[in-house]
Amino acid sequence: MRLFLVDDHPVVRAGLVALLGGEGDMEVVGEAGGGEEALRGIASCAPDVVLMDLQLGDGLDGVEVTRRVRELPSPPQVLVLTTYETDADILRAVDAGATGYLLKACPPEELFQGIRAAARGETVLSPKVAGRMMQRMRHPGVALSPREVEILELLASGAGNREIARRLFITEATVKTHLVHVYAKLGVDTRTAAVTAAVERRLIRLT
Repeated sequence: MRLFLVDDHPVVRAGLVALLGGEGDMEVVGEAGGGEEALRGIASCAPDVVLMDLQLGDGLDGVEVTRRVRELPSPPQVLVLTTYETDADILRAVDAGATGYLLKACPPEELFQGIRAAARGETVLSPKVAGRMMQRMRHPGVALSPREVEILELLASGAGNREIARRLFITEATVKTHLVHVYAKLGVDTRTAAVTAAVERRLIRLT
């Protein structure tokens, strides 16, 4: 299997290269520390699986890179490998086309198995991530849509309704409608309480 690594920490990439080099059926054919660099490298290397971090510093993040990679004519599978396990991160990655989601704290054997499964096109989820997805299924009342998560994260950053509308290319009335739904789902009635509840329930993370 031809692998491509995307992570903005050189030490992490070096560690993965060393770790994966011990597997006879895996070959790291390229790596990148940023989004644009990753897109160029993936297009030229034609890997089977891309290991994708979500935070890539300035520029494109891992979710956007995943989305663009999956739009390529013969796209590789994308396996997210990150430290984040919030609903927002998981939903965005899956919505962008990632075939799996593993945490960097996973044991090496879990990573190896995940890569092989991803190469076969199978869905791969770390136990913690699978647990969060099951929780969403059991308690749909607190499940936020990707758009509601985006609005909450912008709220958490201090943006007002007008700024949120501008950044998401929607109207202020639409923002208010989404907030009404968010308040109802979280059982709150203020913006501050909504952000606090979402963070406590690991629906979003503060950046």
